[in-house]
Amino acid sequence: MNDRPTTLGALRESGWRPRTVREELRANLIAALRRDEPLFPGIVGYEDTVEPALVNALLAGHDLILLGLRGQAKTRLLRGLVRFLDPQLPALAGAPLNDDPFAPVSPEGRRILTESGDDAAIRWIPRDERYREKLATPDVSMADLIGDVDPIRASRRGFSIADEEAVAWGLLPRANRGIMAINELPDLSPRIQVALLNAMEERDVQVRGLPLRLELDLLLVFSANPEDYTKRGNLITPLRDRIAAQIHTHYPRDLAAGIAITRQEAELDRGEVDVLVPELAREVVEETARAARESDWIDQSSGVSARLTIALLETAVANAEQRALRLDRDRTTLRLGDLFASTAAIVGKVELVFEGEKEGPERVAEHIIGEAAKRVFDRRFPDFFRADEDEANPYEALTEFVRGGGVLHTDTRRDDEELRAELAAVPSLSSLVARFLPDLETGAAMFGIELLLEGLHRHAALAKDAGPDGIAFSDLVRGMWDGFERS
Repeated sequence: MNDRPTTLGALRESGWRPRTVREELRANLIAALRRDEPLFPGIVGYEDTVEPALVNALLAGHDLILLGLRGQAKTRLLRGLVRFLDPQLPALAGAPLNDDPFAPVSPEGRRILTESGDDAAIRWIPRDERYREKLATPDVSMADLIGDVDPIRASRRGFSIADEEAVAWGLLPRANRGIMAINELPDLSPRIQVALLNAMEERDVQVRGLPLRLELDLLLVFSANPEDYTKRGNLITPLRDRIAAQIHTHYPRDLAAGIAITRQEAELDRGEVDVLVPELAREVVEETARAARESDWIDQSSGVSARLTIALLETAVANAEQRALRLDRDRTTLRLGDLFASTAAIVGKVELVFEGEKEGPERVAEHIIGEAAKRVFDRRFPDFFRADEDEANPYEALTEFVRGGGVLHTDTRRDDEELRAELAAVPSLSSLVARFLPDLETGAAMFGIELLLEGLHRHAALAKDAGPDGIAFSDLVRGMWDGFERS
């Protein structure tokens, strides 16, 4: 707005009154609650768990820490707090610490106020500039966080190095009147943690022996891995004691939330090829992450990020695009085989334990995709081994086909319709898909067929072999005897 006051005198006449960051956050949060508007747009699955605890901390005016494994939207939540700040905030122009025009905290701000009085210039700070973020690492220094004496600065301005205006301020003072976020808090060295403790509790900082008292107005927010946070020696006890709110984040607790997150974050519309992504494919993708979070081959203390599902779906769509481009098609449908061709998106997203390392990252990735397909299969198709006297086994015709030596071939390099037409000749295959997957999108028949075959393989009803011509599904017992004869 062009009518904002530009001098201290005009600001005083406007009736503007300062309030602390915590008061500001509380007032704007209360207004949002009364309007019943979404508090953290883009955050899915925390509405009844993390969000209420975070709201309580802000209403209480507490510094807080989010504890959770990687990929649980901790940083996004902290950055989302900015929306509860005022759109613009007046500060003393020329002062380095976002100084309150009525009560500057920096030596420069006090000097400007003494020299210019009501003619002191005012600048307006947008809310996004009032959020500062730092990734904690062991090499973060006192100068980074608090500040240090700058001899060159002192020399240029004619100050003694003992003068307060010779200080080059660090991140914490420069976040004055805003939000300071520190990610991975336990990685700070104990010495820096002590400095942070003093800034939180006493507002005292010391720079090269200069005793300074800065009445900083800050909301301090942190994130950490729960294991690091609770491990003795990683965080000094007094600092932990002064963080009033400890809030645990989590991975999506239901399938729908996970699918919604991946749908929101994955970039799939790339323009050159129209790729249909069946809803069943989205289920398999999300179940892949859930299977990884339960796998004995994967180190669960490091977590399985939501970025795994995003990268997996994006890579699978890219594999489908590659197929269409090579066949000179404008459209195609994502297939289960495209997910198996996208293990590169998984191997870098998980930490393997010793047993997983022995199996190998590619095998682990293929296993968890297969386990995910099995879970989706189990929700849609009947148990292959069930004994139902009142109804014929729906798989009977298919099993008779493979027992008689029939082999079913799939290949992600081949055209969807061409391959589906070949498989349509297999007894009951198409009817099983139509019967148990009635909601399958038009054009997604190959995904349904591959899901059926993979599910039967995972239940040890079919053998699965990879070769130069793609994947071959055949009778398990016959395959075992063939292998015995070849040996």
